[in-house]
Amino acid sequence: MKLLLLCCSAHGSAYLSCLFLVTLVALPLAAEAATRTAARATDFLSSIGIVSTFPDRGQPIDRTVEMVRYVGFRWVRGGIEGVTTQGPTTVQTYLDLHRKTGVRFSWGLVSGGTDLKKLIETARPLAAADALLAFEGNNEPNNWGVTYQGEKGGGKAPSWLAVAKLQRDLYNAVKSDPVLRKYPVWSISENGAERDNVGLQFLTIPPGAGTLMPDGTKYADYANCHNYFCHPASPGLADNKTWDAADPTSACKVDGLYGNYGRTWARHYRGYPETELLALPRVTTETGCHIGGAITEDIHALNLLSVYLDQFKRGWSYTSVYLLRDRTDEGGNQRFGFYKPDYTPRKAALYLHNLTTILADQGKLPEPGKLDYSIPDQPATVHDLLLQNSDGTFQLVVWGERLEGKDRVTVHLGDTHPSVKVYDPTVGTEPVQTHREIKALALTLTNHPLIITIPTGRSRTP
Repeated sequence: MKLLLLCCSAHGSAYLSCLFLVTLVALPLAAEAATRTAARATDFLSSIGIVSTFPDRGQPIDRTVEMVRYVGFRWVRGGIEGVTTQGPTTVQTYLDLHRKTGVRFSWGLVSGGTDLKKLIETARPLAAADALLAFEGNNEPNNWGVTYQGEKGGGKAPSWLAVAKLQRDLYNAVKSDPVLRKYPVWSISENGAERDNVGLQFLTIPPGAGTLMPDGTKYADYANCHNYFCHPASPGLADNKTWDAADPTSACKVDGLYGNYGRTWARHYRGYPETELLALPRVTTETGCHIGGAITEDIHALNLLSVYLDQFKRGWSYTSVYLLRDRTDEGGNQRFGFYKPDYTPRKAALYLHNLTTILADQGKLPEPGKLDYSIPDQPATVHDLLLQNSDGTFQLVVWGERLEGKDRVTVHLGDTHPSVKVYDPTVGTEPVQTHREIKALALTLTNHPLIITIPTGRSRTP
């Protein structure tokens, strides 16, 4: 990220009250419902990740297990930084966390790391335990720099060639390993800060790109961003703050996909055209916002609830929020966490726990089904995501991102459904409404999601 502590929020003072209004009525079908294909609920849940704080920063593994399990995180951003054979953090620390929670890990060089041999060797036991998710390049080399094979790059160095060569070699090391080659490689973060055109704005440098590294150089399988929605390029409180930060096009004002892979934000080197960015495989390994000033704990919580939904809806395969628990080695001045330094859960932990509990699904759905529904005249601040559980139940998530005021919409279903339940994760994990024989739902949305569960009795399947 360019400046982390200049934060803003997706929501304003209206978020101080988690008012939700929902009216369920049997309305005549006034609009033709469209057939939508669901996403697997497990795919969405698997996208929910966190940057953790391990024992080398004063956090016992048992407390980490407790927090990760409660909130419902499915993956953790990890890596070789701080991992030693003597501890306090070892590979076994990660294996224990996986065994007790089921989380998997992105495995990276982290800040300034260059030890590819260690990266590969420590990844093998993770892979053997089915605890490995992906490999990741350097963390923000614009801030930390690297020294690779005697050459300095990133940071204050005039060239990024050392960073590029390291990422190339990381990719080749993974793909040449007979066991690890099946795992995806995520690129470095903040490649938009390139000082010379080494081509890190591409996953594979295309012919005729005119970069310092040769055409065909392969860096990664996925783009990697730190698209913090708290950003100096998009200051203040506004509607759709987290939604806009997830935008893959040039409309995104924060440090997002376009600024790193479309046209780099530092020197404006050209990368992918916007039409290709829309389909570019991508992950976010850091996002979030700092609590303070106008950012209350309630606003922080609502932002983090919506950011996971926005990211998945807009094509990000995995999203990790900074931070699980506020670090105690920073003088207590960091306030990004789902948990306070004394392990007290913030509202963000409570709300996300409710969301992952409501959507919980551990089964396998071979092929998602289809559901007929529409939201006519859908306001720009209202978004929807259709999920399906392995038992066939559809879960339609509809959420608002208004700074102030309300949006009134009607969800039209293509058939009459015998039983529909509505949940509000800011209230709890039990349904707040149950309605029978319904084909249209009138909703009043403000600043958070509602989950509508629809059993498959009369719904349309493949």
